[in-house]
Amino acid sequence: MKKIKNMDVEWGYTGDRGPEHWHELCDWYREGATYPYQSPIALHHQSNENQSTLKNQDSTTNELSFYYVQEHFTEKEFKNTLHFVPYDTQSYVLFRSDKYVLTDIHVHMPSEHQINGQQEGLEFHLVHMNEQGDNLVLGVLFNLSETGGLDIEKETDVIWDLANHSEWFNPIVFLPQEKSHFYYVGSLTTPPTVGPINWFVFDTVQPMSRQFIAQFKNEITENNNRPLQPIKDRKISYFTGVRKE
Repeated sequence: MKKIKNMDVEWGYTGDRGPEHWHELCDWYREGATYPYQSPIALHHQSNENQSTLKNQDSTTNELSFYYVQEHFTEKEFKNTLHFVPYDTQSYVLFRSDKYVLTDIHVHMPSEHQINGQQEGLEFHLVHMNEQGDNLVLGVLFNLSETGGLDIEKETDVIWDLANHSEWFNPIVFLPQEKSHFYYVGSLTTPPTVGPINWFVFDTVQPMSRQFIAQFKNEITENNNRPLQPIKDRKISYFTGVRKE
């Protein structure tokens, strides 16, 4: 089987190219699937028979700091969903003193991670990368609201030009005010599902304007969520907050 990159291999969420068959589509996907700690997973605030390794942390920081700025994005549809891609990668986070620049924001409907057994309407992933090419991903869960909720194009100082695929905004707008979160090591949730990936999943579920999301009905493939993966013996930590600088 020829080893080719995933942009060259068609994959999806149903049928013979769905998640249960990703590892069969090419050698690269097969190799990614061998990483033992796959994502997404079910998260719980309390230890249970499926997540006995949960460790509650007293610290309000997880050595994660945000350095997000308003910057220029373009929106596009690829890899079965909507993506906001920055032109200049000016926003970044520091994790354990290592710099990870924001490279992509995309959405899954419904949410991929579940918290306390609850699946939400959608989940945004803010994907970052360091100089070595390692990824760090923030998962932010939303429920869809008919009457309000986050509507990015109406935020202060936002420039929104969908006709020309040009937007200016600060990605901090996606994050909840409360920064409590789960932390674990997993994989990408799309092919080639490689790991290890540092995952931060915020447990505050925010409302998202259904009207805002409806603008992208042609770009978002609904039910583009990978099924939950086994937790196995990995450690999952919960932090009560995160330092913002």
